[in-house]
Amino acid sequence: MMDWTDSHCRLFHRQMTKHALLYTEMITSAALIRGSAHHLLDHDPGEAPVAVQLGGADPGELAEATALAAEAGYAEVNLNIGCPSDRVQSGCFGAVLMERPALVAECVRAMKEASDAEVTVKCRIGVDDQDPRTVLPDFLSRMQGAGVRRVAVHARKAWLKGLSPKQNRDVPPLDYPLVISMVERFPELELSINGGITSLDQATEFLERGLAGVMIGRAAYHTPAEVLLEADRVIFGGVDLAPTRLQVAEAMRPHIRAHLASGGRLHSVTRHMLGLFHGLPGARNWRRALSEGGSRPGAGLEVLDEALEQVACAMADAA
Repeated sequence: MMDWTDSHCRLFHRQMTKHALLYTEMITSAALIRGSAHHLLDHDPGEAPVAVQLGGADPGELAEATALAAEAGYAEVNLNIGCPSDRVQSGCFGAVLMERPALVAECVRAMKEASDAEVTVKCRIGVDDQDPRTVLPDFLSRMQGAGVRRVAVHARKAWLKGLSPKQNRDVPPLDYPLVISMVERFPELELSINGGITSLDQATEFLERGLAGVMIGRAAYHTPAEVLLEADRVIFGGVDLAPTRLQVAEAMRPHIRAHLASGGRLHSVTRHMLGLFHGLPGARNWRRALSEGGSRPGAGLEVLDEALEQVACAMADAA
């Protein structure tokens, strides 16, 4: 979710769910330590609960980055061993580290020693020609031995050679049964499942089968209301009424106003809001109004007003 789940996106998603754990984009330890890009850790207290996601392969560097993240206020630091992108591979971290589980365990131990923040891991079931039935349990065992309590498993192999990251979203096939089988094998680990999950109904099924959590990425971004609006009630047993999509849009006004006042561009915020009315009358007009209007120099809240009016008119016509 690099370039997607920035602070604007997380604040938008937080308007729809109080309890779902949100994640930052992946931040490399090198950027924080060697590049002194500490601003990458900036976040709004209103995003909580939120975990910072780190990428790296140097234990000492990751330890320093973890300490910085804890100082910045993050209660959880997640080490990403799942990303297959070319730029991640060129840095010898991300999914390629599934081939070096001993190094990952060393990294995790160093991170845990660096602060009181909880250290978690996100991994794949394997990469390339590895046999997931052997690789995944070995990897989980090493993580448990390093003191990790929570692991999110993307139920698809990362294919580092011969497929693009985009192709790797569909090929090779997902192996949910393998991940589910790890629940009984590692009862002391809290395992979450990731990959191809698009609805709360699917998430509920996995939770009923013993998974401790379900991670939803692209669906939560592209169709946020369909995934997040009822999450507090369906997943967390909340009793409060979910906000309407119109209320969610209105709730973003103060943040947009503050962002514009600080010199920011409207599009930086509204680009994350395009899918809010997905599947409803006026959704196309909403997207067009925000996409075209939000990119104009000097665009302000009047663009949001226009987009909301487009939706209201379409809903009135449909009624």
